[in-house]
Amino acid sequence: MSIGEIEQIDPKFRRRVTGLAVAAAVGGFLFGFDSSVINGAVDAIGKQIVAPAVSGPAEDFVKGFVVAIALLGSAVGAWIAGAIADRWGRPRVMLLGAVLFFISAIGAGLAQTVWDLGFWRVVGGLGIGIASVIAPAYIGEVAPKGVRGGLASLQQLAITIGIFVALLSDFILNSAAGNEATAALWLNLGAWRWMFIVGVIPAIVYGYLALRVPESPRYLLLVGKRDEAEKVFSTIVPHDEVDGAIADIEKAIAEDRKNQKATLRGPSFGLHPIVWVGIILSVFQQFVGINVVFYYSNSLWTAVGLGDHAFLLSVISGIINVLVTFIAIALVDRIGRRVLLLIGSVGMAIPLGLEAVAFSFATLNDGQLSLPTSWAVVSVISANVFIIAFGATWGPLVWVLLGEIFPSRIRARALGVAAAAQWIANFIISETFPPLSSWSLPWTYTIYAVFAALSFFFVLFRVPETKGVALEQTEALFLKRHPELRETS
Repeated sequence: MSIGEIEQIDPKFRRRVTGLAVAAAVGGFLFGFDSSVINGAVDAIGKQIVAPAVSGPAEDFVKGFVVAIALLGSAVGAWIAGAIADRWGRPRVMLLGAVLFFISAIGAGLAQTVWDLGFWRVVGGLGIGIASVIAPAYIGEVAPKGVRGGLASLQQLAITIGIFVALLSDFILNSAAGNEATAALWLNLGAWRWMFIVGVIPAIVYGYLALRVPESPRYLLLVGKRDEAEKVFSTIVPHDEVDGAIADIEKAIAEDRKNQKATLRGPSFGLHPIVWVGIILSVFQQFVGINVVFYYSNSLWTAVGLGDHAFLLSVISGIINVLVTFIAIALVDRIGRRVLLLIGSVGMAIPLGLEAVAFSFATLNDGQLSLPTSWAVVSVISANVFIIAFGATWGPLVWVLLGEIFPSRIRARALGVAAAAQWIANFIISETFPPLSSWSLPWTYTIYAVFAALSFFFVLFRVPETKGVALEQTEALFLKRHPELRETS
């Protein structure tokens, strides 16, 4: 009987593993919260922080940079997370991420200039980058193969809930301030400042959970702590499965140590080919422009004449994003990763194309962008169809694959590189949207649609199905499908 089969009939182990996955996925909540809390604050930041320091054409660039600079911190955090996790262990690094985000929430809320706001955004980005790597790595290392996809999807569910909570808290705080985010609330601090400060709450929760979760058994075996690994395994798999599970991991670790080529270095532009697969998946996930919706939707809806409903529309999009993630959780271990990604690519490309068409009918009235009513409806519907397609497929499934495809000895570091690439891609999209949208919104959305279409062909030709495959065997699956990816001397 497989671990997956036992998992379905023994609720004790299912509850335990699910609990650990949920605890780790709170890092994803911080990721999502930080990604979207800036949405409600960005215009106020432009007025109170950017405008006094910069004027003219540079103002849009600086405002975009303040929004996006956290992503550079996230890229660095993701890059170093793997090495730190291999030295300190997974839970300690989770705690570090929580502390950094806590400090950043307070610092950003009290910032007075572009420079110190940018600094605290970078600090928070470091914490988010760390959390974005550790969560899928930890979940992938404690989850039995039969339910690994669904549990790994909890990372994206936590991200979407974080996005929704950030948008909802922005909406509530903005309403409390009379729909003016620059207006002062408690302690004479502007509403936009409180949008950042409330981030201390999820940071504290994540830090507490990091102190409570056990170390990953795979990490314990990697550093030679077999007895401790047995204790952890005994709580997540049946007793008669423990020795077999440990033996499989020890065998994989021994093989990795014998084969020194199983590192990040390889013949494909200096990296192992499988690392490139993870990097490209990460880049495509961001280059479709999903975070434009969650960073700039309030500004965008205001620009097309929907300013009175901008915050509410953003909250609705956040709700949709949460709900559709359950589709991925329900289907990922049934239909599989690859089919869902292919469906998602098509499902994103079409509404992005419609957005490009809709904005081609936009006009400028007294410097204000405006859409005819019919095309404004098309734009809102298309944006939410895009969110549905992304949230049910590419959003969660890229994180699932990143937690699966790398060999155990390099998993944390390889995940760090792939996640860093994702954050850099996110930075590029976030930083370029303000100037690109000023130049041409139709062409901006056309670019995103092209990347969505290209993602279809990448998955079709380069990504095999990993559903039901043991974590230690997924690298072999990639090499079997693509023998040309094997490293050569």
